[in-house]
Formats: sequence, structure tokens, C-alpha cells
Amino acid sequence: QVQLVESGGGLVQAGGSLRLSCAAARRAFSDVGMGWFRQAPGRERKFVAAISGTGRTTYYADSAKGRFAISRDNAKNTVYLQLNSLKPEDTAVYYCGARSNTGSYYDVAQSYDYWGQGTQVTVSS
Repeated sequence: QVQLVESGGGLVQAGGSLRLSCAAARRAFSDVGMGWFRQAPGRERKFVAAISGTGRTTYYADSAKGRFAISRDNAKNTVYLQLNSLKPEDTAVYYCGARSNTGSYYDVAQSYDYWGQGTQVTVSS
């Protein structure tokens, strides 16, 4: 069982930045891959970024490349998502997920075993 708690969302103007955090209550945190997805109203949950257990490998959706950065601190059982140059279309609820099977597809929501409650990010124009 993994309990995930996101924080750091909020309201920001276009071009601004936010840093999302996801704290995990789990032993051997470095054994699981972590990912961030987002979901806008009426839309499906979409992949944003993922990171390997060691933190050495990262993956990004095309919409996130060059603007967002995923990182993790295994000593703190926490994964982060730095959001820069935000656009109104980035508005969504952002969820972090934990993936026990590190061989599964990192960009597919069904690969993740546990999810946090989500944190709202709203970007005004």
C-alpha cells in the first residue's frame, strides 16, 4: 500500500511557475516509478512526466518538454514537478501516481497502482 499526498497547486498567471510536491508513505520508495498526470474537466487523465526509482531517467509528454521538470528526493519520499512558463491550457487537476511494475508503460494511467487525491492548477490568461 502506498499513500500519496500532493500539494503545491494554485492560481497563477500565464507565464508563471508552480512547484508541485507528492509525498509518499512507503518503505523502499526508490523501488517504485513515479509519474504525474493531469485531468481537465470532461477530459481523460493524461500523462505529463515520469521518473525512474533512482531518479536517473525521466520522461515527458511533448506538451511538458522544455517547460516542466520532474525530480525526486528518495530520502524524503517525495517527488516534485516544477511547472514553468505556464499556459491557460495547463489548467487541470494534477495527480501523482506510483508504479510498482517498473517494466510497465510509464505513460499509461492503468500502469499506476496508487494515486494521490490531486491538486488543482489554474492558469489565468
